[in-house]
Amino acid sequence: MDKFIIQGPTALNGEISVSGSKNAALPLMAAAMLGNGTSVIRNLPRLKDILTFNNVIRVTGTRVDHDVENATLHINPDNATYFEAPYELVRKMRASFYMLGALLGKFGYARVSLPGGCAWGPRPVDLHIEALKAIGAEITMDKGYVIAKAPENGLPGGEYTFNPSSVGATVNALLGSVLANGTSVFHNVAREPDVIQLCNTLTSMGAKIKGVGTSTLTVHGVKYLEPMDATNDPDRIEAGTYMLAAIMHPDSDVTLTNCNPDQLGHFLEMFDQTGAEVEVNRDAQTIRVKAPQVIHPVSITTDVYPGFPTDLQAQWATVMTQANGTSVITDTVYTDRFSYVPELKRLGADLHIQKNSVHVKGKTKLSGTSVMSTDLRASVSLIMAAMVAEETSEVLRVYHLDRGYEQLENKFNKVGGNITRSDDQNG
Repeated sequence: MDKFIIQGPTALNGEISVSGSKNAALPLMAAAMLGNGTSVIRNLPRLKDILTFNNVIRVTGTRVDHDVENATLHINPDNATYFEAPYELVRKMRASFYMLGALLGKFGYARVSLPGGCAWGPRPVDLHIEALKAIGAEITMDKGYVIAKAPENGLPGGEYTFNPSSVGATVNALLGSVLANGTSVFHNVAREPDVIQLCNTLTSMGAKIKGVGTSTLTVHGVKYLEPMDATNDPDRIEAGTYMLAAIMHPDSDVTLTNCNPDQLGHFLEMFDQTGAEVEVNRDAQTIRVKAPQVIHPVSITTDVYPGFPTDLQAQWATVMTQANGTSVITDTVYTDRFSYVPELKRLGADLHIQKNSVHVKGKTKLSGTSVMSTDLRASVSLIMAAMVAEETSEVLRVYHLDRGYEQLENKFNKVGGNITRSDDQNG
């Protein structure tokens, strides 16, 4: 397994281009299964999760051509004959479960393994299954697989309320319902930009979806969909991560390009309170961040979009270790997403967990040591800390990081970081 060797402390100065969004791309890839003919998706990030999902789709007999250099993907499901997503692939990435709605919606049958993904916390798929049942699917379980069947005359549609709101379940419900014979109504749906982009793309293919961007979606089923020609959104979590990394060292001054500030939700408001100088240019799609000499402590509580994203809470806690005072980070979305805490403490941070909150006392001096990443966002938080720690740090098991950040060490090194990727002979 690879590890990062990081020399710190280093200031960051220059431009970082934000890659396409993984979380937005994966639903688009599943949605391409619904169209007749070849769909094109542009601005794809070069990530392991994208490559894994390519292989999940290929299993069905669908043609997938990925031009990695040009960040473009072509998907043609016209010859798909095998409507299954196997365990050996789905276990590697949770979003493979989108094949349940896609295959059911297009072909009336799906056999999909229960998913895997990051190692933290219970993340049940009950909402996905119940939503598809509500629109008429017959669903059974068989040896770790979910089997979904549509009635002989197709899915009749129905009504369902998500409790709680869920991005993944909303995506699966949309994929299953756009080709149904009747109308489906979904309440308390996720309103993340990923869902809005999916709705807009499906609409461009011929789907009839009302209420996009609101908490209720009404889907009138259509008989067929045209292929898509879609440009994937920039990754708002990557943008937020780089913004936070840019304020940890007082001499940093970073400009993010290819980003959409309007998709950052309440994060941008909370970020302003840290004392950083922020210049947003929506026309140019850039955000300039100049680090403050003193970081103000800011407590946050995660929430569904447009609230503070759970995917940025580990990074926020890391920044708060360098703030001048005490802050509290509370996660109401995933209540046990704190595997990074003992690793940050190894670097010298002063944090402790109380129920679903982390209490952070700053400012603490960080010193280099070996730490181990346990999930995607924990990985990047440890790298951020290591870049302002004295002397050398090792971040082990960075394969988690490669699932969600495109060429992260290259992007950081380009603006002043000192990160070397190395093979960890000890695994």
